[in-house]
Amino acid sequence: MSEIFFEVETPLGFKVRTTQAYWQKITSFKHPIMKGRERSVIEALKEPCEVRRSKRDPRVFLFYAKTEKYWVCAVAKRLNGEGFLVTAYLTDKIKEGEKIWPK
Repeated sequence: MSEIFFEVETPLGFKVRTTQAYWQKITSFKHPIMKGRERSVIEALKEPCEVRRSKRDPRVFLFYAKTEKYWVCAVAKRLNGEGFLVTAYLTDKIKEGEKIWPK
């Protein structure tokens, strides 16, 4: 099992974690632009500007933090009390879904 790369307490009352191997997968294959942006993802989880619940899966949350040009979106899933990072990416707008965390 790969070791934990980071684990962050969210304002929703649960922790989100990811392993080094999974972070490599995100930054190598899914969203290479996120390479070196782990601090931004951690901040989005820890102190988001906004959190939305996924329209497709009520266990999935999208944590948004504003950067100069874009939003960092950290997507996390809470399953059986455990939270884990699904993916992270940059976007120019906040996606639809139920707003559950205003700052």
